[in-house]
Formats: sequence, C-alpha cells, structure tokens
Amino acid sequence: MINLDDRYHSYLTDPNKRLLIDGCRERVTAYGWHCDGNDIKGYYVATTNYKLFYNMNEQFIRMVPIRECSELPTKIEA
Repeated sequence: MINLDDRYHSYLTDPNKRLLIDGCRERVTAYGWHCDGNDIKGYYVATTNYKLFYNMNEQFIRMVPIRECSELPTKIEA
C-alpha cells in the first residue's frame, strides 16, 4: 500500500513546498484515497486549483479543476 502521509504530509506543513503543475506552483490542500464504492481504486491530491487522481500503480489518471472557468471572475473591479 502507498504511504500517502510519507509522500504528501510535508506539502501540508511546509508553506513553501509546492507541486509543479503545467509550470505553476500549486499548494497542496488535501490528499486521500478514492474508491468505487467497494474497492480502493487509487488516491487523489487536491491543490488550490486542481484535484489530481492516480491509480494504485501511482500512474496519473486525470486532473479536474476545482473551480470551473465560469466561476472565476472575468475582470477585476477597481
């Protein structure tokens, strides 16, 4: 079994440690297991803007934006 605490806990406790995703440094906000209702299928790592999913072989599966583009402000009000 993959030890998620060994791998990701330091990202939660060290504010300077970030994941590099598409050239952007993302702060890790959570991590844990995901399942299909019966079996553990893999794990996830949540950052400020994304949730990354991996299988039990530690292979990247998919990346889901936490906020859709439509939820982001289109312009900054002065």
